[in-house]
Amino acid sequence: MKQYLNYYKMRLRTSRLGYLLLQFTALCFYAQNTVQSPPNFKHHVTEQSRLSDRMSRRLTRTYQLYSRTSGKHVQVLANKRVNANGEDGAAHAKLEVETDSFGSRIRIKGVKTGYYICMNKKGKLIGKRKGRGKDCIFTEIVLENNYTALQNAKYEGWYMAFTRKGRPRKASKTKQHQREAHFMKRLPRGHLLSEKRPFDVLPLPVPAHPFNKRTKHSHHQRSGGR
Repeated sequence: MKQYLNYYKMRLRTSRLGYLLLQFTALCFYAQNTVQSPPNFKHHVTEQSRLSDRMSRRLTRTYQLYSRTSGKHVQVLANKRVNANGEDGAAHAKLEVETDSFGSRIRIKGVKTGYYICMNKKGKLIGKRKGRGKDCIFTEIVLENNYTALQNAKYEGWYMAFTRKGRPRKASKTKQHQREAHFMKRLPRGHLLSEKRPFDVLPLPVPAHPFNKRTKHSHHQRSGGR
């Protein structure tokens, strides 16, 4: 009888240990599945970049796009061709850039010709009179080296790029890290800045009661004669 009771107690302890082990395993599994992953802001920006913001005020700027490879500027010619052989301040190198959305989606138009820079299905850059299609929209991507890459909105993964001779490179063979796809924004030569500069330093206010001999003497005493 005593031997039977010892066997029963051992079975009871074993069952309790197994039950506790099962509960611990279940808690670990629950904790692993309830931990939330950090928000993916890059995905959010990408999704918002595909949408046009019709409520915001459209911003138009005029500048040049300096090509890292050719050492010259992107220009839109009268024959609808686009290259990166424009000199600093040249008429065809002045670009009017329109921004109208959250994710820096822009349209680029030559000031001289009025043609928008667009991309066809073969990855070739061409000029178009009307630039409302997605093939004429580019997304600005600011890189770590402070250059800017321009990805086409219709053909994702295809970038505006030029060779050392300033010829457009086939967009299907471009990558974001390539020098051919890197640009820098520059103001045209002779471009006049606005008279109102941002973050102007405000003049110091004139005191209502200027210092006289008495206030100068008391101020000198408070400062310890220094």
